[in-house]
Amino acid sequence: MCSTEHGTLRVYSLPVQCLCMWAFLVRLVGFLGLTSRLLVMSQLQGDPAERLSQTSISPSIMKDRHVGLTIRDSHFMLGDFPFLILAGTIHYFRVPKEYWRDSLLKLKACGFNTVTTHVPWSLHEPKRGQFYFIGNLDLSAFMSIAIEVDLWVILCPGPYIGSDLDLGGLPSWLLQDPKMKLRTTYKGFTKAVNRYFDDLIPRILSYQFQEDGPIIAVQVENEYGSYYKDKKYMAYIKNALLKRGVKSLLMTADTGQEVMEGRIKNVFASVHMKKIKKETYEKLSSIQGAGPVMMMVYTAKSLDGWGSPRNILDPHLLRKDVKEMLNFKFSLNFYMFHGGTNFGFMGGSSFLDNYLPIVTSYDYGALLTENGDYTAEYLMYQELFHAPSAVPNFRKPEPRPKATYKPVATAYFMSLWEILPYLEKSIRSPTPVSMEQMSVNQGNGQSYGYILYETIIVSGGLLTSKGHIKDRGQVFLNDKFVGVLDHVNDQLILTKNHGDKDYLTLRILVENQGRLSSGPNINQERKGLTGDIYLDNNPLRKFKIYSLDMQPKFLNRDLPNIWRPALFQPEGPGFFLAILRIGSQPRDTFIKMKGWTKGVIFINGQNLGRYWNMGPQDTLYLPAPWLQSGINEIVVFEEFKSSFIIQFTNSSHLGY
Repeated sequence: MCSTEHGTLRVYSLPVQCLCMWAFLVRLVGFLGLTSRLLVMSQLQGDPAERLSQTSISPSIMKDRHVGLTIRDSHFMLGDFPFLILAGTIHYFRVPKEYWRDSLLKLKACGFNTVTTHVPWSLHEPKRGQFYFIGNLDLSAFMSIAIEVDLWVILCPGPYIGSDLDLGGLPSWLLQDPKMKLRTTYKGFTKAVNRYFDDLIPRILSYQFQEDGPIIAVQVENEYGSYYKDKKYMAYIKNALLKRGVKSLLMTADTGQEVMEGRIKNVFASVHMKKIKKETYEKLSSIQGAGPVMMMVYTAKSLDGWGSPRNILDPHLLRKDVKEMLNFKFSLNFYMFHGGTNFGFMGGSSFLDNYLPIVTSYDYGALLTENGDYTAEYLMYQELFHAPSAVPNFRKPEPRPKATYKPVATAYFMSLWEILPYLEKSIRSPTPVSMEQMSVNQGNGQSYGYILYETIIVSGGLLTSKGHIKDRGQVFLNDKFVGVLDHVNDQLILTKNHGDKDYLTLRILVENQGRLSSGPNINQERKGLTGDIYLDNNPLRKFKIYSLDMQPKFLNRDLPNIWRPALFQPEGPGFFLAILRIGSQPRDTFIKMKGWTKGVIFINGQNLGRYWNMGPQDTLYLPAPWLQSGINEIVVFEEFKSSFIIQFTNSSHLGY
């Protein structure tokens, strides 16, 4: 039977209440939908003014910092006050540092009281023992701005964070160990985690609630219940955080189906809005009583992948969902509030029916667009959070101006084959070597970009990869393009024409399109040629291998100055150079690569990301802080057919 306490209906009372919750959280046709057909709304709806007053506790007014976020009965408590968490996710590493304040102000103005952010190990420790927390990775600066904006913080330090990143935010050098068991208590993994946490955790301790900081909760790992390869692992991560001084409330986050597998004893379990069933609440009630409900990931959309239709948000469903969650006094985290951009090669991939590399934009149906503009959904959230208003309205920042710059011509070109003699010494190997096993980057292997394999053949025949090309390999005989080997196509016919030399140079240019960001197979996510490649069933040998990671060092130091005029429309693979001249005030803009095929764009040495004419994404966001008054150098690496012209527009086109 349903029971009450102090006039408030307990969320987890059984059995009637679980049936209500089940009806509330039915997933409709594979989409994150909610229904209230069986809800007794008159019993369950709290007073709106009371509900909103629980959201208005901010860092600036909280003076007593002895006790942080706790759980009392069916409420979160912050100090002695009931607290409803209204959080939105912003990834500092996907938004230019110069715009962090703008995004956080817009979060506050919408009515949210908390920002959730994840910490990507792969970006902070790209090489063993070399840590970077500067520039766009300055986590301390991000949290300091959150304090100034008067927001609380939920921090997700990993080590695995998912977030549709390459390898879920784990560094690729972990895969140099052929026996590596990621996300387990395997000694090789825990040794690396301990070193990382020894550097990361001391950086965040002073930002905890008890130290007058904004951090009220720390998430332990991420959706481990869906992985669950080691029952001791989550306890290890919990203890790794506690013994380094983390005092904030710990929480796990799992889908409804895996909440039991991902939980830790005496740690609050939050749920993601996936696979929610009646049994989910029965399980939650059995492990943590009639406590509060925290929807740690609520979203009405999913990621976009190259070659697939764009996922579209349903604003009517969104409004209904959020209104009902607020009526139930559910705490929630909207993923994403501001999605930003997968700059460079940080984006990962997914695998459902087929391998699906993630597009450069991480728009993700967020409440702000990729470049930080307001959406209709933002205004809807603001209306729900502020009406009836028990919280003072916070003034919204004005939208940032954008520009449509005049098209520029790519006046200079050099082919990939021309630059090979100028690159760092190639690696010779009797057999193919994967990116991770390359003896480059001070022994840390290659994480991203492209890798080129060369060998000599004396006859044509059937070239077979047997699934060893990860992810996409362009095949050339000498300089002539033959075809593509990838996850779908693993065979090509090589023809030696009459008049050819006695031998031919076989070249395979392999692109890492992003390691899987989740799933049970992440231990196998090595890239490049991961095994033998065969010609008429005979394994090829004696390779010359070039690392083409396309990192800033490659552009600024390794790329030779042998540009020549692009008098005719040359084809890739090759590099194209254009100059964009800007006046005294650079503005945000979008690059439109009409007439180009597939490649990567660099602006003043920074990797903007991938483009591909197969869509759905049609423009690349170029933030104003990446531009400078005067001359801006644009370098394009094009794999196939090029165009002379690079166009600009003041609006994004991400597909329909």
